[in-house]
Amino acid sequence: MIVDDEPLARKGLQEYCADVDFLEVAAVCDSPVKAVQLLPTTQIHLLFLDIQMPRINGPDLLRSLPQPPLVIFTTAFPEYALQGFELDVIDYLLKPIAFERFLKAALKARSYYELLQRPAAPADNAGYFFIKCDNGLERICFEDILYAEALQNYVVLHTLQRKYITYLTFKAVEDYLPTLHFLRVHKSYIVALSKIDRIAGSDIIIGPHYIPISRHLKEEVMERILKNKYLKR
Repeated sequence: MIVDDEPLARKGLQEYCADVDFLEVAAVCDSPVKAVQLLPTTQIHLLFLDIQMPRINGPDLLRSLPQPPLVIFTTAFPEYALQGFELDVIDYLLKPIAFERFLKAALKARSYYELLQRPAAPADNAGYFFIKCDNGLERICFEDILYAEALQNYVVLHTLQRKYITYLTFKAVEDYLPTLHFLRVHKSYIVALSKIDRIAGSDIIIGPHYIPISRHLKEEVMERILKNKYLKR
């Protein structure tokens, strides 16, 4: 859903959405009042929301929603960035919005949405699982995993003891690992958050291993790794 009182802004966002294959515009509103009426009856996953609008501003609209969708603020005013952070919006786009910046925000929203849709690991997994490896079944403990690597039709699990190569899809491994402790940082790599020793440029370092961070996931990855754990002056 696009909510903006400026016709040119609405038109521009609609055109940008049309150029992104995973976005579909379900509704366009020229006022927050219309948005409030439509939201309860329309399935919206992502809201592009202007801030300064008549009668109700964007932040107040967002606060009024009991179960808001993911939100990206679109505004000409940078001074509202702190409010966006406090309201847990996905991103904050300053007008005039370049398509490259719009796409970056959309990709970030898609990654977060997919994370929310992932099934939780079974409650009875007891902290371990079995994989077929070397003509037998090997028990793998979550706490021993350093990172997982996709290798064509196989997955390599790098653990504290050794590496295991198993005939599995990478998605099956990603869906099973608990999202609280593991993070996909690249199309071919999932890392154990507690095992990260260092971040250097676009690489995560775990012991002697260098794991690349995908360029389009870097902002989301850094936010997840550093959230509430980055001490600075």
